[in-house]
Amino acid sequence: MENMEYDVVIVGCGVGGLYTALNLPRDKKILMITKSDVESSDSMLAQGGICVLHDPDDYEAYFEDTMKAGHYENRRESVDIMIRSSRTVINDLLRLGVRFEKNADGTLKYTREGAHSRARICFHEDVTGKEITTTLLEQVRKLDNVKLAEYVTMVDVVEKDKTCQGIKAQTKDKNELIIKAPFVVMATGGIGGLYEHSTNFPHLTGDGCRIAKKHNVELEHMDYVQIHPTSLYTENKGRSFLISESARGENAILLNNKKQRFVNELLPRDVVSKAIYAEMEKEGSKHVWMSFEKVPQDVILNHFPHIYEKCREEGYNILKELIPVVPAQHYFMGGVHVNSNSETTMPNLFAVGETSCNGVHGKNRLASNSLLESLVFAARAAREIAKRTVGENAV
Repeated sequence: MENMEYDVVIVGCGVGGLYTALNLPRDKKILMITKSDVESSDSMLAQGGICVLHDPDDYEAYFEDTMKAGHYENRRESVDIMIRSSRTVINDLLRLGVRFEKNADGTLKYTREGAHSRARICFHEDVTGKEITTTLLEQVRKLDNVKLAEYVTMVDVVEKDKTCQGIKAQTKDKNELIIKAPFVVMATGGIGGLYEHSTNFPHLTGDGCRIAKKHNVELEHMDYVQIHPTSLYTENKGRSFLISESARGENAILLNNKKQRFVNELLPRDVVSKAIYAEMEKEGSKHVWMSFEKVPQDVILNHFPHIYEKCREEGYNILKELIPVVPAQHYFMGGVHVNSNSETTMPNLFAVGETSCNGVHGKNRLASNSLLESLVFAARAAREIAKRTVGENAV
């Protein structure tokens, strides 16, 4: 068994973990671990985009869209924090080098997705998550105070006097590690690996929630699991390929086997998923169909190039033909309960991103709120940790 000491341990290398590291003081000794390689986080898979408060007049509409999608079970304080912090986060991402699509005059280009009352989503082709995560990863790798360790799995937290004081971990070679740290941030992602059909990486199995429960750390809404309406149907095993919400936002439509529309495609995800399941049951089918006929060809090739290519690999040309789609497990709205600074009910143990539940999403996540929520509350976790070390060092 090897013993190590750091100032902060961050478990997970998605956008939540990376942005936490970037917002911590530079003279803090930080260890980031990930269960797989750093490329295999769900943040890399986010296709559609990241929301932003379009302008001050958009606040009420954005707030209502988020609340409505969440069945009004959202924590209002958290929604308010996220929306009011959104422009600062987008500006910071631009500063760090994220290449959001822009208009000819240099202003940001916005797209719209299901359940949004207006276009307010920044995007980079149909690989926004990869663009943001890759950029953040490049920035973290420049930091001398951060060490990245791949294929290291958190197996427990170290608790003393009901306070978190580090973690226990295991390497790929089964070597056990005791990593002492006054602050731990769990950014361990979702639970898709527990499902047979999911758009998530299979190694994401809710580790943060399981360990939190073991230590009687409060959990919240563990049954709030989002099913995405449209993954590409295949008989093959493994991770399901997502057909972005923004495809429907750009006028892709859903059809049954009679090639008839049966639902308003821009309704919230749970409503659309329910309608698809009902249609599949009525027709006795394993999927429904998606048509890109109403989506201009230049939009398909420029906004959805990776979806286009993936479908071609699977034998479908979305410029000419329908593709089979089916709902799949996609996102986890519940998780480890945290306050507005992302701290759990165990002092000095923080949780950010999909493994946490700060109440932003309520019962059902509004499309393209996940990356924003992760970044906003990761920055708040970092700020809170930094504040507690004031006197020692400053950000």
